[in-house]
Amino acid sequence: MVTPDLLRGYIAAGLPCEHLEVDGDGRHFDAVIVAAAFEGKRPVQRHQMVYAVLGDRMREEIHALSMKTLTPAEWAARKA
Repeated sequence: MVTPDLLRGYIAAGLPCEHLEVDGDGRHFDAVIVAAAFEGKRPVQRHQMVYAVLGDRMREEIHALSMKTLTPAEWAARKA
């Protein structure tokens, strides 16, 4: 079964993150992902980047993933 820590590791291994939070119950997950690679990308493109990192795990292991994908500047503005 996928745990939030395991999912966090999958994402971090394929996408350099400035900040990464993952919560969930083993099938449904919520994530806050902050990465410089999101710069200049639309939200759908950012989500596609994360899905690409997770690959087949999205079909086989993870039932649902809700994401907030932010650039470091967007993350800093939210915290201010």
